[in-house]
Amino acid sequence: MTIRRVVPSVSATELAPNREFYQDFLGFEPAMDEPGFLMFRSPINPTAQLIVVTPDCDWDAQSGTTAMSIEVEDVDAAYAQAQARGYEIVHPITDEAWGVRRFFVRDPNGLVLNINMHVTSG
Repeated sequence: MTIRRVVPSVSATELAPNREFYQDFLGFEPAMDEPGFLMFRSPINPTAQLIVVTPDCDWDAQSGTTAMSIEVEDVDAAYAQAQARGYEIVHPITDEAWGVRRFFVRDPNGLVLNINMHVTSG
């Protein structure tokens, strides 16, 4: 399996203090800013990213239930492999409206991981 990017997720009660901390203090820049959902990226390495999600996020509340997102080259192959290995699938493979195909799987430590890839419409 080819990993393209790993993005940790932080569950938060509110976004403002996180914006101040990650953007103003650490120097991340906002890559996505939706109600209840912030994605930050490094200005010098745009693949270094971090997601902050609040429970009231109506855009993608499920991201708040995951410890990290792992972007892979072929999400269907990863899904088939997770099933073949008997790993717990927490959320079935799904095409999301924002151009991501993903599933959630539980790791051996009990953490839920968002395994995904970007898809193009067309």
